[in-house]
Amino acid sequence: MAGSALPLFPVASVFADADTAVTNKQNFSTDVIYQVFTDRFLDGNPSNNPTGAAYDASCSNLKLYCGGDWQGLINKINDNYFSDLGITALWISQPVENIYSLINYSGVNNTAYHGYWARDFKKTNPAFGTMTDFQNLINTAHAKGIKVIIDFAPNHTSPAMETDTSFAENGKLYNNGTLLGGYTNDTNKYFHHNGGSDFSTLENGIYKNLYDLADLNHNNSTIDTYFKDAIKLWLDMGIDGIRVDAVKHMPMGWQKNWMSSIYGYKPVFTFGEWFLGSSASDADNTNFANQSGMSLLDFRFNNEVRNVFRDNTSTMVALDSMITSTAADYAQVNDQVTFIDNHDMDRFKTSAVNNRRLEQALAFTLTSRGVPAIYYGTEQYMTGNGDPDNRAKMPSFSKTTTAFNVISKLAPLRKTNPAIAYGTTQQRWINNDVYVYERKFGNNVAVVAVNRNLSTSTSISGLTTSLPSGTYNDVLAGALSGNNITSTSGNVSTFTLAAGATAVWQYTANTTTPIIGHVGPTMGKAGNTVTIDGRGFGTTKGTVYFGTTAVTGSAITSWEDTQIKVTIPAVAAGNYAVKVAASGVNSNTYNNFTILSGNQVSVRFVINNASTTLGQNLYLSGSVAELGNWSTGPLAIGPAFNQVIYSYPTWYYDVSVPAGTKLEFKFFKKNGSTITWENGNNHTFTTPTSGTATVTVDWQ
Repeated sequence: MAGSALPLFPVASVFADADTAVTNKQNFSTDVIYQVFTDRFLDGNPSNNPTGAAYDASCSNLKLYCGGDWQGLINKINDNYFSDLGITALWISQPVENIYSLINYSGVNNTAYHGYWARDFKKTNPAFGTMTDFQNLINTAHAKGIKVIIDFAPNHTSPAMETDTSFAENGKLYNNGTLLGGYTNDTNKYFHHNGGSDFSTLENGIYKNLYDLADLNHNNSTIDTYFKDAIKLWLDMGIDGIRVDAVKHMPMGWQKNWMSSIYGYKPVFTFGEWFLGSSASDADNTNFANQSGMSLLDFRFNNEVRNVFRDNTSTMVALDSMITSTAADYAQVNDQVTFIDNHDMDRFKTSAVNNRRLEQALAFTLTSRGVPAIYYGTEQYMTGNGDPDNRAKMPSFSKTTTAFNVISKLAPLRKTNPAIAYGTTQQRWINNDVYVYERKFGNNVAVVAVNRNLSTSTSISGLTTSLPSGTYNDVLAGALSGNNITSTSGNVSTFTLAAGATAVWQYTANTTTPIIGHVGPTMGKAGNTVTIDGRGFGTTKGTVYFGTTAVTGSAITSWEDTQIKVTIPAVAAGNYAVKVAASGVNSNTYNNFTILSGNQVSVRFVINNASTTLGQNLYLSGSVAELGNWSTGPLAIGPAFNQVIYSYPTWYYDVSVPAGTKLEFKFFKKNGSTITWENGNNHTFTTPTSGTATVTVDWQ
């Protein structure tokens, strides 16, 4: 099969958007995601396996294809493996056509089994299946109430060498089978040609190649249009979510403009990968999560959970501190995707890690804020340090492991108890080894107790919770040595939490007054549809407020007790608090909803001869919300870059701005609280109605 490709069918005319049992594509708070490497899961159709040296039937060479495909996923959906596990969303490998070349690195042949060496984002990887197979996967998953998330990597195509066109496939990009261009002789400037990144700065990582991958130039109108069209193809197939690879290595301005086009077309939950090391603190990461229009994989959560449960390098006090600090930093902390391992890091389980520690980490993740994602095989205690050992073939589909049992018992709580899906988190009892925390949403409560000490039990006294009076059984039924408790008006009788124990107790109640749990997407323009999830909305239409603007009548397209769909009103662009009024009672406010000025385009703002002194940085502000509305504070754009595309004293920054709009703007220098604006009149620029643009001015 190497070197051949299957035809792309005209999606709109051949397939329907199948949403049989899946209706809410903006809210994943009630879901549990299962990340699967398609090639490593199950071979359901041997006839689509690559031929020759690209394929290893034994899967002993983990750099080659092993045969897993969409039919294999369909088979496991149909035998209820995922449903019995409690999984309600599958995150699959990037489905697009990848290169067919074998690449020899250090004497070892490598293939694109992982899906990250794309050549055509509008065709399928034939080793995974045809477009018909993909549609069958969507239909089968939806029939079981399972959502499908695709991995998508618009940062790059495939490995390439500037000086050697025979290396691999020269990073060539195809548009539904038609060649757009390759990395060498790139006269259309589809790619960056700035060498490989050393990751020393954010700018260096964005505008230079990620390793040897041909880095796409998103300031090119053809590339911008290509990716807006390509993702629409997969949205038309019925996907429910997108995981965007390497968001740290693409301009946020371009990505925000891309997300706006998605939300205006068929909005789905989207989260990006911004890799953080063990220090796990990065203001740029937080800014992206709060400003880009998409959520992130929560590496801050990941790192602390691994430190506490896997490596014993941190304490429960630090774990609680991470929960508190991320809740303060992320505008929508419940939309960040939590996980304990993935394909880019050592698996959580190694021969040195006790099974109970893995089980506790799973229990913590499944009962914490955020959207939990489980890496395939974790429920089977798969091990593997480093690429490719962390991407081995699925060894078993046993439904009897303790890890499987823990997931299957806790995953459904996200749908049945809104405290788990939407609730706030409060520490109730803590020491270095024991953490008791409460999740609460309205009158719904869940209390979780974890003792990571595998040899010493702890007496828990003086525990106060929001649990009403009564006796509460451990949801895990003792699977992790947990016990039952008795509450008297929230005061829990003293009990012993066994060594290595984890217990979960919960209380659910009918909600009669409105309370918002989630609003999604968290960004959009007037006329877009937004979904509000929560409890106690009733069945009679009330009012939705964006700030002080009331939305009623036909602008509310549906109103149910747990969900409202509403059209964004025509108000000034900016950040708004969303509120619901039902039967004369106001809900809580859901803050930081972003209303855009209109359709967006990505524009590169360049300024020449802007010399600065030590400590100064350059920022941009202007006449629309997307340019900060003349703010010199956090809403201003920047700090600008000055090293790669242009060099100091020329500065630049890519920004998502309203299309077809006359902008007024200026740059200013900032050092702490000291602001120095340009002199002269405001600069002006009329943005294009589509594509991208660059505007260049001189410092005044």
